[in-house]
Amino acid sequence: MKKSCIAMLLAGGQGSRLYALTQNMAKPSVPFGGKYRIIDFPLSNCANSGIDTVGVLTQYRPLQLNSYIGNGQPWDLDSSDGGVYILPPYLGAGEKGSWFTGTANAIYQNLGFIENYDPENVLILSGDHIYKMDYAKMLKEHLEKDAALTIAVQQVSMEEATRMGILNPGPDGYVEQFEEKPKHPKSDLASMGIYIFNWPKLRQALIDDENDPNSSKDFGKNIIPKMLAAGEKIWPYRFDGYWRDVGTITSLWDANMDMLSTTLINLYDPDWPIAARSPVCPPHYSGEHAQINHSIITEGCEIYGHVENSVLSPEVVVEEGAKVLYSVLMPGAVVKKGAVVEYAIVGENTVIETGAHVGAAPDGTEGWGVATCGPDITIRSGAVVPAAAMIYTGEEV
Repeated sequence: MKKSCIAMLLAGGQGSRLYALTQNMAKPSVPFGGKYRIIDFPLSNCANSGIDTVGVLTQYRPLQLNSYIGNGQPWDLDSSDGGVYILPPYLGAGEKGSWFTGTANAIYQNLGFIENYDPENVLILSGDHIYKMDYAKMLKEHLEKDAALTIAVQQVSMEEATRMGILNPGPDGYVEQFEEKPKHPKSDLASMGIYIFNWPKLRQALIDDENDPNSSKDFGKNIIPKMLAAGEKIWPYRFDGYWRDVGTITSLWDANMDMLSTTLINLYDPDWPIAARSPVCPPHYSGEHAQINHSIITEGCEIYGHVENSVLSPEVVVEEGAKVLYSVLMPGAVVKKGAVVEYAIVGENTVIETGAHVGAAPDGTEGWGVATCGPDITIRSGAVVPAAAMIYTGEEV
């Protein structure tokens, strides 16, 4: 079954920099923006771009992610000649192997899946980015430039460039050099970790890389530099829309706050819907004395207190006299009477008991950060969780 382009979505990362939030789930499963999970964004982008075959490569704590994706129906990825497929690491009879040892190795282990569709091109995606992108436009440019590889890039400040993979184009516009976190960047074009490969070129590159005992089996560290050294045509696709890597607590909080602005990323665009597997919940309810200002409140929420500049996932309860300010509350969180939650991320099914105080407003000091609790914990009555604290399941607070 030949396809013009299929997608391979790397969703197996542990997300260790999200600390307590990924203790029991893979990073792409983390709730986001009220009604979504992080993985909803690349899956929706694929469906909206006309890419109907997506392999999702899982590894770390995949059960919740597998259950959430199911047959792909919420994203219209359940077609008979395509669909979404969960691809965990595996071993055949008599084979030696291991978990995915790098991004390139993860794709290499699934060569058989890709060959089933004999695609002309393969789109490689990450499962931990928040953005809306038409991959069809990127594919069109990839074909027009006759590129072996096209890399999506964004312009960043030179200060940011020192922390990212930077592409240096030559006079003809094609990439001449790729630098990982350069001290003195020559360009402001940063890789977004979104790639379209010519499939025969990618297949050979993966096989050669797998046979290299000195390789770390990574696209950025190995595959791309080797293709450059071999003289392959690599094209930078400039993307000027909203894009955030939510791999840290601060970036996850920032991106959730961005959802409160329709000018940064429009979730109400009927031409580019972000789909999700939403729980069946009653409509949200606000009590007589509830105060809600500039916030996302999703289905099943009960609000009796004060909610301001915050993002509340399904079935969150904020009791009378409680305050939630500049915070992200994940599904099932409960904030009881008189409790205060500010500048915090509260994990799923976490209970903030009466009079407890989680987080603190920024004070201008260098050590300030977002307080993070949960999931499935209880913050006892009167307890104080300071700014930047990380509270894990099983800890007593």
